[in-house]
Amino acid sequence: MKKHINVYTFCVIITLIIFAAFTARLVDWQLINSENYRGQAYADGAEEIKSEPVRGQIFDKDGKGLIVNQTRYRVVVRGTELDGEEKSVFPTLISIFDKLKLAYHSDIPDAVPDGETYIFADNIKSESAGAVAENLQKINGASVEPYLVRTAESPNLAPHILGALGAVTADEYESGDYALNDKTGKFGIEAKFETELRGKSGEKLVFFDGGSAVSEELKQSAERGSNIWLTLDSKLQKTAAESLAENVQAAKAEGKAESEIYSEKGHGEDCSAGAAVMLSVKDFSVLAAASYPTYDLNKYSLYGDYYSSLANDENSPMFNRAFDGEFACGSVFKPCVALAALENGAIDESTQFFCDKFYDYYPSNVVECMHYHGMQDIYSATAHSCNWFYAEAGRRAGIKNICACAEKLGLGVKTGLETGESGGVLAGRNDDDWQPGNTPRAAIGQSDNAFTPLQLAAYTATLANNGTRLKTHLVGKITSADNSKIIADFTKPETAESSSFFEKNLKIVQKAMREVASNPEGTAYSVFGDYKTAVAAKTGTAENSGSDHAVFICYAPFEKPEVAVAVVIENGVKGKYAMQVAKDLLDGYFK
Repeated sequence: MKKHINVYTFCVIITLIIFAAFTARLVDWQLINSENYRGQAYADGAEEIKSEPVRGQIFDKDGKGLIVNQTRYRVVVRGTELDGEEKSVFPTLISIFDKLKLAYHSDIPDAVPDGETYIFADNIKSESAGAVAENLQKINGASVEPYLVRTAESPNLAPHILGALGAVTADEYESGDYALNDKTGKFGIEAKFETELRGKSGEKLVFFDGGSAVSEELKQSAERGSNIWLTLDSKLQKTAAESLAENVQAAKAEGKAESEIYSEKGHGEDCSAGAAVMLSVKDFSVLAAASYPTYDLNKYSLYGDYYSSLANDENSPMFNRAFDGEFACGSVFKPCVALAALENGAIDESTQFFCDKFYDYYPSNVVECMHYHGMQDIYSATAHSCNWFYAEAGRRAGIKNICACAEKLGLGVKTGLETGESGGVLAGRNDDDWQPGNTPRAAIGQSDNAFTPLQLAAYTATLANNGTRLKTHLVGKITSADNSKIIADFTKPETAESSSFFEKNLKIVQKAMREVASNPEGTAYSVFGDYKTAVAAKTGTAENSGSDHAVFICYAPFEKPEVAVAVVIENGVKGKYAMQVAKDLLDGYFK
């Protein structure tokens, strides 16, 4: 029995010694002399390779994928020096791809930097990947790898907002944060939330033998990017895009017909573009924001001939008219002037002016009205869009008061959108050369006034929200890659301007806007007179070079506002087309 115990003890001791030796060796490899061994590994054919993180996806407010990741395959050549027999790798690859009738990149280098990989071909679909892999079995340094393709599910829906990826710049590459073949967001949500979407690169040590990878050591796992949830409603966005296209084309067709009849220009024959924005009055989130003409985001991302055609298109389809276009606004400016005049005491609810069509208080700067309206108060003048009434109301209020009111309502100031926007132009603001005679024309929305459709929507939403202006926003929340955790929540409204207006005056302006749609003589009655949901609105026809712009703003329901809409149809002339876009959006929202 004692002899048996001694044998057992001996075996245990031997086993412990062996494990201790292995442990000591591991400590020596990984802790004490890790750098020396790593250097030796490099000398023997090892490379540090960054693994690209999976980029986060972009959803609409209900979780519908707008930008998603789809699996594709690519052929990569690792960054070993292409000397000796390896110089034949590229000609061999070209021969294989020509035989399989597959596309590959034309910018083939002489060598690939150590620690990098060169993408010889990408966007290979699964049905072709097997054939490629079979042909690459005996080629050193080249392999087929799966990767995720960034794809817009509905590529024409919101390209101006979503943005696209592009090659890294020299500065980005030199920073060490990006590999040679990485891509970064260039505009839109992809650019603004680059850090959140991209995630973090991983790193692995790959060991080679004769040009072939034989093993690898993971140094740091890649972290998937976060997902961005927008406030956009895909259905409303589609409605806005389709309605814009239809009504711009209809305005152009009617304009061409009338130009031929009257043998003159200015009827809308030059209409070719427009924009529409719908905001939630509750939090000023962007429910829809369409710019027409639009383009295919997936084709855009490939650059090449399609990108060139967009860049050379005279209608500038890549220009985001909804957020960056500054347009003469016309009479939709009048509710602002009404509020400024009421707040300043220049007019009150009972004030009346007699419209004889030509407002000539300043003989050298006469403002013409569209009709002889006769005696007008604020309600009838707003319903009729009487220039005479508003020219006088604006003169009495003064340009400084008008500008101050406009800024509070969101005109001529940025709305706070995450992706960037134009600031607009407010006539008479900080203008040392401004003359009193210029004010009546500014008061009817002409002069230098030019605002973005987004600003016009925020202005309308502010009137609907009893004078409190909130910051507009496109992003509702940011979640983890598996959507199990909310990383950031932006749903809480953020005040940009607290209301400083008298409630009585706001109610007067709101009631006047309601008259535009409900009064049989109102300029929006033809479209909204029998609409089931009560609408408050203002039409506008804005003078500019070419045919006049057609502009329309509205909010609904009148008693408890939920949404605000602004539509601009460039050179559209007739308000019915802009109103129809707004009606289609309201239909989509309420039905």
